[in-house]
Amino acid sequence: MSRRDDLSPDDRRIWARVAGSVTPAQPKKAALIMAGPAAVEPPAAPHPKATPKERGTPPSYTPSMAPGRPRGLPEELEPRRQRRLSRERDPIEARIDLHGFGRFQAQDALTAFLLGAQARGYRSVLVITGQGRRGGTGVIRASVHEWLQSPALRGVVSGYASAARHHGGDGALYVTVRRA
Repeated sequence: MSRRDDLSPDDRRIWARVAGSVTPAQPKKAALIMAGPAAVEPPAAPHPKATPKERGTPPSYTPSMAPGRPRGLPEELEPRRQRRLSRERDPIEARIDLHGFGRFQAQDALTAFLLGAQARGYRSVLVITGQGRRGGTGVIRASVHEWLQSPALRGVVSGYASAARHHGGDGALYVTVRRA
């Protein structure tokens, strides 16, 4: 009996999620090593009015080259946008309540909800996670930030922030959705 036969259907589903979230490493090419002396041509003298590309020098620094967060990763909402949502100046177009879901069912429901919201053209939604048992951090509440930053939702979610008290406080999030 192989190890794969020992897994329960739930374990197989979990393993499939883990395996699907991993990107394989790119194989590195080995350096080409030539035997014997190599004939190297001296670099040509650059023309005095040559562009950086023609001179072989790197172009000057541009903001797109700046290191930082990966492109498309959701960010914290700006305070002004968060205030407009809390005061309902910007409408909350849809809500999802994740109470009563298990961790994986909640992730699937949230992903489907946000993809549907983007398809319908919604700009802001409310995700209610709950606060967990006895005031502690619940499993869903602890995981929802990770889910919103996952590659599956990177093209959907533009930002998120904690909701105002009357919308659920720490047990809810405002999520802004990118245009399709």
